[in-house]
Amino acid sequence: MGKRGRKPKTPIPETLDSPTTTVASPPPPPITTAATGLDDAVFSVSNVEIIEQPQASHPHQEGRRRGRPKKLRKLTDNPEIMTPSRRVPRTVDNGEHKGSLGPAVAVSDPGAAWEGVARAVPAMDAVVKVFCVHTEPNFSLPWQRKRQYSSSSSGFVIGGRRVLTNAHSVEHYTQVKLKKRGSDTKYLATVLAIGTECDIAMLTVDDDEFWDGVSPVEFGDLPALQDSVTVVGYPIGGDTISVTSGVVSRIEILSYVHGSTELLGLQIDAAINSGNSGGPAFNDRGNCVGIAFQSLKHEDAENIGYVIPTPVIMHFIQDYEKNGAYTGFPILGVEWQKMENPDLRMSMGMKPDQKGVRIRRIDPTAPESQVLKPSDIILSFDGVNIANDGTVPFRHGERIGFSYLISQKYTGDNSVVKVLRNSEILSFDIKLASHKRLIPAHNKGRPPSYYIIAGFVFTAVSVPYLRSEYGKDYEFEAPVKLLDKMLHSLPQSPDEQLVVVSQVLVADINIGYEEIVNTQVLALNGKPVKNLKNLASMVEECEDEFLKFDLEYQQMVVLRTNTAKAATLDILATHCIPSAMSDDLKT
Repeated sequence: MGKRGRKPKTPIPETLDSPTTTVASPPPPPITTAATGLDDAVFSVSNVEIIEQPQASHPHQEGRRRGRPKKLRKLTDNPEIMTPSRRVPRTVDNGEHKGSLGPAVAVSDPGAAWEGVARAVPAMDAVVKVFCVHTEPNFSLPWQRKRQYSSSSSGFVIGGRRVLTNAHSVEHYTQVKLKKRGSDTKYLATVLAIGTECDIAMLTVDDDEFWDGVSPVEFGDLPALQDSVTVVGYPIGGDTISVTSGVVSRIEILSYVHGSTELLGLQIDAAINSGNSGGPAFNDRGNCVGIAFQSLKHEDAENIGYVIPTPVIMHFIQDYEKNGAYTGFPILGVEWQKMENPDLRMSMGMKPDQKGVRIRRIDPTAPESQVLKPSDIILSFDGVNIANDGTVPFRHGERIGFSYLISQKYTGDNSVVKVLRNSEILSFDIKLASHKRLIPAHNKGRPPSYYIIAGFVFTAVSVPYLRSEYGKDYEFEAPVKLLDKMLHSLPQSPDEQLVVVSQVLVADINIGYEEIVNTQVLALNGKPVKNLKNLASMVEECEDEFLKFDLEYQQMVVLRTNTAKAATLDILATHCIPSAMSDDLKT
């Protein structure tokens, strides 16, 4: 993230959308599909050469076969050297033989030429196209929703009659349908779980016909650098399945744009376009090693795509299987500082052979706030020593941020954290929990809460609310005080919310207050406002003559209690608002 007030030079990865309807609403989240066990006989260069047997009457082409790509391009006018791999999508579409391959596969055994192609069909059959209708909440007018829009994307079949795709592909869904490759039928799908942080969703289909002849994909291990990967999906540019290939160029902790979290991710150089989201990435053995989910769009960058790796996918699946629902990724609720400066280490009482990171502050709502203290030095997590720069060993010759160790755990798991405090080494057994932010990054599909009195619309601030009010550049357009709280404030209690006056619906009773917008409410009649429900109950139960709201910037709003409550009904009727408060505040 760049410095406040100045746009960052580093481009931000974006999730990939593939909308199918032109509506005024923003484009829907992208989805892509994955194929199971794509065979290297189709995708690896060496095996393409085996399939591409040149005719015996042209022995001089033997050398050209292994030449550079531009040499091949000079010869594409000659139909005899057209590679079958280029023709496969056209001649074997939907698993049916639609035409002859011609001279390119004129080999002694016709079955041998088709052997590799035939093996790829079952793998492709596990790739499905996802059709979703979205109806997003209107965070600026929280009593209504935006106009619905449609998107198409991809998913792939895994064991247990389930389908995986991206969470942003089915966000705010009202209907999800799946279509198998080569089928003309769309099957209604049920959403089992949505993992917003890891950007994965799990679906199923009740119709038994959908599962006929479909083999689930097999998952592979985390790939190494320079391992080849093949991304399969339904990106823009056509209706049929698309295959792109590349190599793993980076493995590290990545920022997941949709979930506003940081988890392990793969960077690949295969083309990932809108609609590829949710599609699988296969290794050269045909095992799935990840799910395509976002790419980097920038004038200085080309072909930078990101893939959710197998450890994150398996964490999501096992979390669902263990708990019957998605519970999320735990975090250690601390902010820390690197200990690379020798004077800093000496002043903290660290010995030359000791390494670790210093705790700056602790989330008061996190379980570890009971045992850890600011300025403690975290030496190790679950027995793994942490370096002065906050990294831990990761495979051979690689290092990775120690948050990777925490993300491998499940919510409610216990971990042993070893700290240095006043030159004494202490060990604590800590129960890990998920993170609660003062301004949440997402509402997890729930409609926004609101409360209206005398035309004042009160709501709780969230990142989707800021995006609705100020657009995608909300980090530069929103009020500085709200941004400061979003980035740096910690909640003091689990149910604390930042409540603001979203807008004032103009009426006679609120004359002079019309220009108040997105200003925090601090107190009502001298009592601090903890959250929106707390504010609503205080107003409803107020028997004082006046309602006195203390706002940010030392502003004050005073309304006569009886007339304010009486005027509310007329204001609701004028603006066609069904209720003075959202359903979650009525309970």
